[in-house]
Amino acid sequence: MSTAVTPDLVIDASKTLCPVPVLKARQGMDQLKRGQVLKLIATDPGSKADIPSFARVAGHELVSTEHSAKQFVFLVRKGGK
Repeated sequence: MSTAVTPDLVIDASKTLCPVPVLKARQGMDQLKRGQVLKLIATDPGSKADIPSFARVAGHELVSTEHSAKQFVFLVRKGGK
């Protein structure tokens, strides 16, 4: 049985540098309801640390992180109240 997570919102922040991927993630989370999932695609190497930190500090759950040589893909479930 697959436990794949289907995102409710996809944001492509490719070809942007810090702090844009985090800002786009924050804007995306503002559009979601608690429990919904954001998929963020980024190419900035700093995103590898920045997005998990953003999720933790903001009270969201980092569901998964995938990365290749050229991009990072994050799934973040909205937490909070």
